[in-house]
Amino acid sequence: MRNVAIVGIGHSKFGRRLDVSLPELAWEAIREAIEDAGLDTKDIEFVSLANIGVWSSEVSPGSVIMEYAGLNPSETIRVETACASGSAAVKTAYMAVASGQADVAMALGIERMNEMTTPEVVEILARIGNYFWEFHNFGPTFVGYYALFATQYMHKYGATEEDLAKVAVKNHYYASYNPKAHFPKKITLEDALNSPYIAWPLKLYDCSPISDGAAAVILASEEVAKKITDSPVWIRAIEGATATSNHSKRENLLSIPSARIAAEKAYRRAKIDKEDPTKYLDLAEVHDCFTIAEIMAYEDLGFAKRGEGYKLIRDEQTYIGGKIPVNLSGGLKAKGHPIGATGVSMIVELTKQLQQRVEPQRQAPIEKGLALAHNVGGTGHYVFVSILSLEKPW
Repeated sequence: MRNVAIVGIGHSKFGRRLDVSLPELAWEAIREAIEDAGLDTKDIEFVSLANIGVWSSEVSPGSVIMEYAGLNPSETIRVETACASGSAAVKTAYMAVASGQADVAMALGIERMNEMTTPEVVEILARIGNYFWEFHNFGPTFVGYYALFATQYMHKYGATEEDLAKVAVKNHYYASYNPKAHFPKKITLEDALNSPYIAWPLKLYDCSPISDGAAAVILASEEVAKKITDSPVWIRAIEGATATSNHSKRENLLSIPSARIAAEKAYRRAKIDKEDPTKYLDLAEVHDCFTIAEIMAYEDLGFAKRGEGYKLIRDEQTYIGGKIPVNLSGGLKAKGHPIGATGVSMIVELTKQLQQRVEPQRQAPIEKGLALAHNVGGTGHYVFVSILSLEKPW
C-alpha cells in the first residue's frame, strides 16, 4: 500500500442553495480543490462521489457533474453510507491511490436537500434505519432516536438540557467565523434553552439543519504529491465499522458501538494510545447531528471516560485552549449537514487546520500534527474515523 496525501481541497458555501443547480454547486468545490492543488481537470483519474440524492431532481448525478466540471472521461463511482457517505467517498478514493489503481483521485460529496420540503426530508432520513421493523411499525424520526439517547444519558449520568445547549453555543461561536457555514452566527445559552422542543429533551438549537452544499478533496500518491506541494497532509488512518439497524439488539443507547470499534481500529493503525488519544491530537471534527451526539462522541472516541463526556463541554474543554478543540468549523450543528458532503467537509476543515489556513479566531494550535474526523451514518449504522497527519505515515 502506498502513502496517500491530500494535495487539494475545496468547499462550497453551505446553506439553502437554491441559487445554483446541482452541477453548479459541485463545481464550486471542485474548482477550489483543483486550483488549490495546482492541477487541471485532466489530471484527475478517478472520482468517488458521495450523494444520497433522493431529494434531488438528478437521480444519477455523477455523469451530469462530470460533464459540467470537465472531468470526463475519468472513472466515477457513487457511494452511499447514509450520513457517513462523504467519508466512504474519501476512503474509496484513498484505496484507489493506495492500491496503485490511480495516482490522483478526487472524493466529492454533494447534496441539494432543499429541493424537498422539511417533512419529506425528515421522513427520508428516518428511513435510513430499519424501515420495516422500526420506522414502519413505530415511526421514530432521527431526532426521535437521538432524543431517546439523550433521555437515557441524562437519566443515568446526570447531564442536563443546559449541557446539551452548551454544545450548540460552542459550535455556533466557531461557525460565526466560518464564511462557508450555513449559520455563521453566535447564539447565547438562553437562545438555545428557549428554542422550541422538537423531541424532548432536544430543542431546535440541538438539531443540525437541512443543508445544501459540496466539498471536494484531491488525493495523490507520495511520488505525485512531492512534485506539486510542499505541505501535503497525509491520511494516516481511515477505518470504518457498522452496527445493527435494529436498536432493540443494541446493548444500550448510551454509546454507538460502531464508533468505538472504528476509533480503536484507527488508533491502532495510526499508533495512537486509545486510553488517552487527546495526548496525540491537536483537534477533532465529530458528528454532531444533534448535541447529544457530540457528547456521546467524546466518550466513544476516548476523549472522556464513559458517563463524563458532558463534563468536557460543561468545563469548556472542547474550546480552543481546552483538552481537545472539537468542531471548530461549527460542526454539523452550525456549519451545516448536506448529507453526502459532510464527511468530505470534515477532511477539508482538518486539512486547513493542520496547514494553519483557517480564520484566526478558530485556528487550533498545531503542535502534534494530528487531527481526527468522526463521521456517523444513521445512528451508527455506519461509522468512519479518519486520522490526518503532517508527517508521512510510513
